[in-house]
Amino acid sequence: MDAETTRTLTIKHGVLLKNDAQAAANRTRFASQRLTVVNLLSSPGSGKTTLLERTLVDLGPRIPMAVIVGDLATDNDANRLGRTGVPVHQITTGTVCHLDAAMIARACDELSVPDGTLLIIENVGNLVCPASYDLGEAYRVVLMAVTEGEDKPAKYPKIFKTADLLLITKVDLTEAAGFDRPRALQTVHQVAPQAEVIEVSARSGVGLERWYQRLWEWCSDSG
Repeated sequence: MDAETTRTLTIKHGVLLKNDAQAAANRTRFASQRLTVVNLLSSPGSGKTTLLERTLVDLGPRIPMAVIVGDLATDNDANRLGRTGVPVHQITTGTVCHLDAAMIARACDELSVPDGTLLIIENVGNLVCPASYDLGEAYRVVLMAVTEGEDKPAKYPKIFKTADLLLITKVDLTEAAGFDRPRALQTVHQVAPQAEVIEVSARSGVGLERWYQRLWEWCSDSG
């Protein structure tokens, strides 16, 4: 070969390959411990922490629960949720806008989650990055607040297409926010027909029993 000849090699490697392998390992681990793992995803301001706080208060006495919280900079949400008495582990991601499977594995090592626990992961508030990262969860729940408008699923289709359940939150503000419920539901069904939809309000309690029943059923299936 001519010494001056230049060869360019293009090497393509799936950036998510390592994450997917760890997610599979997580899933095996969760199954062996009979953990029901739920990944909560939403944009900032959807009411995710408020809903989770009330869920821990209402269900904590009935179901063994633990929480992993992902946040960019602070541990405010973890401290708030920890006051419910449920074990909480904080992951501070810094500049990383999502949780990944390796972070969850390390968190579980440190949290020492007992067998048969309902483990809820409160992901970083973002509708883009977390959509691509399998954490090993059994169920993916996406939140959309009425204050965010009706077209969120159309703007961020990937994360909604991967949802097992969609929670429309803050429904007590539907009228004040001018939320077009029929249009929103139509958009959801077009983008994510596989997802069950539950409309809830952590403040008024609307829809919470149905949400709790779904969690209870998921736990029963895992047990």
